[in-house]
Formats: sequence, structure tokens, C-alpha cells
Amino acid sequence: MTRPRLENCVDYIEFPATNLAATKTFYRKVFGWKFADYGPGYSSFADGRLTGGFTTEARPKRGGALVVIYSSRLDAQAKKVAASGGKIVKPLFTFPGGRRFHFADPSGNVLAVWSDR
Repeated sequence: MTRPRLENCVDYIEFPATNLAATKTFYRKVFGWKFADYGPGYSSFADGRLTGGFTTEARPKRGGALVVIYSSRLDAQAKKVAASGGKIVKPLFTFPGGRRFHFADPSGNVLAVWSDR
């Protein structure tokens, strides 16, 4: 999962995971992310643009940075999140740039999905 490094840009995001297998299944099913395992407690992901990882060495907590994922099919993504074991924690809402919702993944990490459509 190598790609060119861009100076002064977000390069990698790491999330805590309470259940690595469930977390990988969730993101693979909902967003199509690819994974590479590095031992029993760590897996890196690639979404096609950004890379990151999930680790069992840390515990999820609310109030950290909000990672926002783009989707042109927002309603369909909200349904996939719910059907794949995620929990919608802030339903679809409109803001000046578009619409979005927030969800908790199987480990409790809260992310958002937005669309300009």
C-alpha cells in the first residue's frame, strides 16, 4: 500500500479498534476499503486516496477529530452503514455545502459521510 508522499498533507489516519475482524468487514462492505494485516492487532487500510490503520492497542473515544468520507450516494451509504453493523449517531442533515450524517463503526469510532448532491 505505497503511494507518493505529499508534503504537508494528511498522510495517514489511525483508529482504535475493539474488534479488528468486525471493523475490517464493516469498512470493506460499506466503502470497499482494502486491508493489509501487520500482526494480530493491526491492519492498515487503503481507500484509493488515503491510507490509515486500525489498532487494538488503543480504545475508541468520542470527541476526537471527525474524519469525513465523501459519497455521491449518501442515502444508500446510510442504509449500508446500518445494514453492516454501524449505528447512525446523527441522521442526515443539510448544511451550506451539502448533506451529511455521522455514524459509529463496530468499535465505536464516530465518522461522517457527506455529499454535495
